[in-house]
Amino acid sequence: MPESISAKSLPRSGLLGRALAGAHWLAPPLGGLLAWSFGREHAAGLAVVALAAFAALLWHTPRQAAVSRARRGALLGLGFGLGWFAAGIWWLYISMAVYGGMPSVLAGAAVLLFSLYLALYPALGCALAAALAPPAGRSAWPLLRGLGAALALAGSWTLAEVLRGTVFTGFPWLAVGYSQVGGPLAGVAPLLGGYGVGFVTVLVAALLGLSSQLSLRGTAVAVALLLGLALGAARVGHMRWTHADGAPLRVALLQGDIAQSEKFRPESLSPTLHLYTGWLEHLRADLIVTPETALPVLPEDLPPHYLAGLQAALRARGTHALVGIPLTRGANGYTNSVLGMGGARPYRYDKAHLVPFGEFIPWGFHWFVRLMNMPLGDFARGTLDQPSFPVQGRRIAPTICYEDLFGEQLAQRFASPAQAPNVIANLTNLAWFGNTIALPQHLQIARMRSLEFQLPSIRATNTGITAIIDARGRVTGQLAPYTAGVLLGSVQPAAGLTPYAWLASRLGYAPVALLSVLALVLAAAAARALPTIRD
Repeated sequence: MPESISAKSLPRSGLLGRALAGAHWLAPPLGGLLAWSFGREHAAGLAVVALAAFAALLWHTPRQAAVSRARRGALLGLGFGLGWFAAGIWWLYISMAVYGGMPSVLAGAAVLLFSLYLALYPALGCALAAALAPPAGRSAWPLLRGLGAALALAGSWTLAEVLRGTVFTGFPWLAVGYSQVGGPLAGVAPLLGGYGVGFVTVLVAALLGLSSQLSLRGTAVAVALLLGLALGAARVGHMRWTHADGAPLRVALLQGDIAQSEKFRPESLSPTLHLYTGWLEHLRADLIVTPETALPVLPEDLPPHYLAGLQAALRARGTHALVGIPLTRGANGYTNSVLGMGGARPYRYDKAHLVPFGEFIPWGFHWFVRLMNMPLGDFARGTLDQPSFPVQGRRIAPTICYEDLFGEQLAQRFASPAQAPNVIANLTNLAWFGNTIALPQHLQIARMRSLEFQLPSIRATNTGITAIIDARGRVTGQLAPYTAGVLLGSVQPAAGLTPYAWLASRLGYAPVALLSVLALVLAAAAARALPTIRD
């Protein structure tokens, strides 16, 4: 039988630990607090505080068998994850209930069940972290054991996030590293990528949370270490692995603000074409970028010679364009694609990472899709190593909406340094989710890609947030959401490879997975060195 928690079994040191005694109910609200830090400027510290408080709660269990600690850790991780994801991706409800026609109760249940599924990953990570941590006793933890527990939490949490981002094609939205965009810990992105930023974030939070278990002297050491990590990350963030390449490009990013309820209606096609045709035929820029599926029908359903007319108008002005449009592949397949226009040669990019239920239907779930009134189907996939679009001697790498969450997949385009992109261009339609926190969350994700590769990013979105991001991950211009307009600006192409780009293009997720495993090995070694804690 597991030992019960009593006041006598709690550590004498650590005000935070005593405050959290028996407060298991805090796990979901702390997860919700973490969710609130995403998509909001200057909220990076809040994410660290939420994770630190949760770490203290996770470790606050009396002496008992490792399996019992793991069971308690799994339950706490599940509760934390449920609060985290339900509060962070609630906007999925809008796509199903408002635009999909699904009954409200079923749509709410679907979001809750999906959040519960995602919560299984932090539950798994927390079970492992709790098993490797020592039990709480009446005495403070030895410093070595405390540091081992912090490493165990960072390693197991990061491995769980990598799994969440890859299993069943992956859903890495709200990965912890994104909460740090704009903060000092994001400085490690060019070295370790977004998952590496998450590893450092959880480690810093765990060192802060150790105040619930360490003596005052041990707490001082832990705080000194976390300050050293933060300062070191910020310093690394000022190192440059890429450099300006050529003259700046003049860009025009289009935001049509076509309501999702109108986007695919036959009667909306004519005004949509009129809007985008006017921009594409008259704007003067080196590169014009439209949103995803700005032209919402197949080429054969467009007016005769429509695309040929656009091509002629663009070439006459010396302008290039990336145009979102569905295309056919083979006899019965079709793709979510981008046409590169205005150049001497035809260019096509097909979306490589498709959205489950949005662009392909997982086996056994056609019944679920039939509940929604959405134009869904099974798209064909593009490859991960498609070439970039040449503009003025520079290489522009298109991504379509959701696939810019997958930095390790984008890194495949950097395998040949001679063909590596100079600018990232994302074409997006987030109108499915309304004017919600989903829009700034996605902008935060795009900023992480710029930090990882130290390249500028440009985003053209249907309803927002259309933006220009420099190679340091800073937004230099943006349009207000849910307004129709054009964002004019310049972007400086960059050349060179960050360590992350070089490693991820060759090894994928292996570097951050190995870092996490190393942390777990060190945690296990610390536990073996000091196997018991005497009361």
